Amino acid sequence: MVRADPLGGLSAAPRLAERIREWREWLRAERRASPNTLDAYARDIARFLAFLTEYQGATPDLAALEALATRDFRAYLAARDGAGIGRSSLAREVSSLRTLFAWLEREGLAANPALAALRTPKAPQTLPRPLSADEALDTVRNAASLAKTPWIGKRDTAALLLMYGAGLRIGEALGLNVADLPYGGALKVTGKGNKTRIVPVLPVIETAIADYLAACPFKGTKDDPLFIGARGERLNPGVLQRQVRTLRDALGLPPTATPHALRHSFATHLLEAGGDLRTIQELLGHASLAATQRYTKVDAAKLKAVHGAAHPRDRK
Repeated sequence: MVRADPLGGLSAAPRLAERIREWREWLRAERRASPNTLDAYARDIARFLAFLTEYQGATPDLAALEALATRDFRAYLAARDGAGIGRSSLAREVSSLRTLFAWLEREGLAANPALAALRTPKAPQTLPRPLSADEALDTVRNAASLAKTPWIGKRDTAALLLMYGAGLRIGEALGLNVADLPYGGALKVTGKGNKTRIVPVLPVIETAIADYLAACPFKGTKDDPLFIGARGERLNPGVLQRQVRTLRDALGLPPTATPHALRHSFATHLLEAGGDLRTIQELLGHASLAATQRYTKVDAAKLKAVHGAAHPRDRK
């Protein structure tokens, strides 16, 4: 599948447009940013430059970026806020701008201290919303029942099992190639920031993947995608997300039942069963324990009970 270029038709002077493409390549090669991250950054910058073109009445160049005042950045955020953009998206767009301007300054191309004075919109703190064990299992067990063909049903079952049974993100699961098949009860996963981790794979997951591959009409080589769409290309995440929405309606599951909720459920159910945060952090591929600690709030009552039973000051 050919990806559209988010930087196509930039509202920028030719030299600035070229520098931005160099920045994107630097993000890919040096920062090892994922394709999705690269596209998100590129869209943010393209949107900002389009705003500047209309706001200032001229196509921006490097000198125009250096001359921007804090009020100009605030005007952009106000325009985005007026368009109904959420705080999380605004915070990401500010991060994109900071990343670009920091690179421009490091390369000696442009420097603008006004951006440092801009306060980043605080994103709301949202808690993970996992499914119950029964809800998660119902989602996986019924995936095949709504598929148009048996092999697609086996495909969806195997992919969802990887998210609930191994804690993979949807992009990690659908990014696997045939060469990445589980071996010896373990799977090598490439996650955010191109970081790799090893996750254990239950026999039921290996069996589901084997059943899917045996039924799949597209027999690929080791370098081909593991999960294939109906036309033989790598499965698009939107296809699996739509399937889960259909399952959600059919099973009467809450609106929070999404492919990503299966990953949250994986971590939460491990925690409920006595798993420690450090191990769960490794399994999820979180860069810091702070990200994993968000899961502790999901089952705070259980943690308090465990603390009360184990701590010397609380034991009767």
